[in-house]
Amino acid sequence: MDRHKWRALHRVLRRTRHDITLYLDAVKELEEKARPCYEGQIALSSNEFVEMMALDGCFILELFRGVAEGFKQLGYPRNDPVFSMRGSMHTIQRDMIMLENQIPMFILDRLLGIQLGDPDLKGLVAKLALRFFDPLMPTDEPLTQSDRNKLESLGHMTTFDPLSDYQSGLHCLEVFRRSLLNLGPKPVPGNWIKRWSNTNRVADKRRQQLIHCVTELREAGIKVRKQKTDRFWDIKFKNGVLRIPRLLIHDGTRSLFLNLIAFEQSHFDCSNEVTSYVVFMDNLVNSPEDVGYLHYCGIIEHWLGSDAEVADLFNRLCKEVVFDINDSYLSTLSVEVNRYYDHRWNTWRVSLKHNYFSNPWAIISLIAAVVLLLLTLAQTFYGV
Repeated sequence: MDRHKWRALHRVLRRTRHDITLYLDAVKELEEKARPCYEGQIALSSNEFVEMMALDGCFILELFRGVAEGFKQLGYPRNDPVFSMRGSMHTIQRDMIMLENQIPMFILDRLLGIQLGDPDLKGLVAKLALRFFDPLMPTDEPLTQSDRNKLESLGHMTTFDPLSDYQSGLHCLEVFRRSLLNLGPKPVPGNWIKRWSNTNRVADKRRQQLIHCVTELREAGIKVRKQKTDRFWDIKFKNGVLRIPRLLIHDGTRSLFLNLIAFEQSHFDCSNEVTSYVVFMDNLVNSPEDVGYLHYCGIIEHWLGSDAEVADLFNRLCKEVVFDINDSYLSTLSVEVNRYYDHRWNTWRVSLKHNYFSNPWAIISLIAAVVLLLLTLAQTFYGV
């Protein structure tokens, strides 16, 4: 891939008629600010670090701009192995969303600003990043009218600003996460932000049990329905009905969720909405039958080989994840669902319906049995 990175840099230099020192000097000015954005000590000299940032940054920007403007407009041939809308683009998108492959947004801003003749440019890279990573979105559900009205009333209809709470270490993965959680769930009150470091903490499965699986919920009389919203995290429960938004699962979903969870788990100042959602879905899906029913309800749509692969995906995502249900935005909902689940009458009612009212003949047999019992009691009464 290094060869293609150098190709991108040379293309940028030819197109802009700039000298490479312009980009190296710009990154050099930001080196002291950029190094702390990476965990641990970076075993690179100043020149090596600056060259890496400039090379990787220009490569990323060429991909972003190519998807938005068209690679042909940037001077690449139609059959280019990397800089074209070919099959390899999906692999590149999955690789670039990985936490370890992120570059600070201020580096990308500066490099793009130099290319466009505005060194102080900010915000455009974030918009290009969202356009580039859009195929990885976990939902393609259109906005409902109520959501549309809410966005308009808050002024977010077309002006979502991922840099509204700008931090020096902001990168593309965080921009993507903020976009996913735009108008997101309210934080759990109290001192709830807890993350792991290098200490020997072990994920306790008992502290990750938010909810029972789909099969068990249905046996307790809880109905599962699709929630019509484009916000995948917006799960509701009311009057025995659990409403879950549609989730689109593709070959990039595993990489996306793994890296979003890794980001939340490794940042002390970050909330845990994505982790909470994935743990919830892991609890909900225990078998291919659970996946099949959610697909039947229109909640899960997947491009994987089988329902078993989807179940395995969720069950593997949460391994080694440190999570406490009290930290979750879904903790209150889970309490309500589990309270309904533990109510014995709901289980008896479902069992009665399944065993005696599942088809007309069962109903007729039950009525006949009741009539026969009443006649027997009457005969016994009058016989006495």
